[in-house]
Amino acid sequence: MSDTKGEKEMLKAVLFDLDGVITDTAKFHFLAWRDLGAELGIIVDEAFNEELKGVSRMDSLERILAYGGLADKYSLAEKEAFCTKKNDHYLELIKEMTPADILPGILPLLEELREAGLKTIITSASKNAPGILALLQVKDYFDGIVDPASVAAGKPAPDIFLAGAELAGVQPAECIGVEDAASGVDAIKAANITAIAIGDAAVLGHADRVLTDTSDLALAVLRDTWELAV
Repeated sequence: MSDTKGEKEMLKAVLFDLDGVITDTAKFHFLAWRDLGAELGIIVDEAFNEELKGVSRMDSLERILAYGGLADKYSLAEKEAFCTKKNDHYLELIKEMTPADILPGILPLLEELREAGLKTIITSASKNAPGILALLQVKDYFDGIVDPASVAAGKPAPDIFLAGAELAGVQPAECIGVEDAASGVDAIKAANITAIAIGDAAVLGHADRVLTDTSDLALAVLRDTWELAV
């Protein structure tokens, strides 16, 4: 990014990951992958599950199969069936989600962004994002959701964040992205977008700013981070 901002250049859009930023569905993904892994004779523990954060469904399955030494055992059709089975189980698990499952600080932030007139876009690898936002009753706070099936490559490629900027009608340099996974931060930075990460600085230190949790998010923090980065 340039060292100086043009007179009219300002932060115009915030691109949000979903899992680990808006809500925590990681536990449900873990249970669904763990159960599928057990059927395939592969132990998916919580430590390995960390490697699946921010990764698409098929890519997650590929990592699990490789981890279990079964990378070349199944056809594409069989893999797609496994992904469907995992997702069906996951959808059953998340049916009980409510607005109480929104992470701390997120609702006040969304209110701030709405009042300030900033665009808000969901840039998640999850194809279930629309349904989850509906369960959380926050869908109306967002100006759009990038369909992960519409981009050529998933995170850590920049495609989904570039698509988010386009959906918001702004330039990448006018955005800030919020992520909780290293692959997501990689994708934001590859898109030449300012990155805020939520979580462990030892893992996410390549972001422009790392916050311990979502309760530290606020419009002032986003603007300060963006202004220092551009």
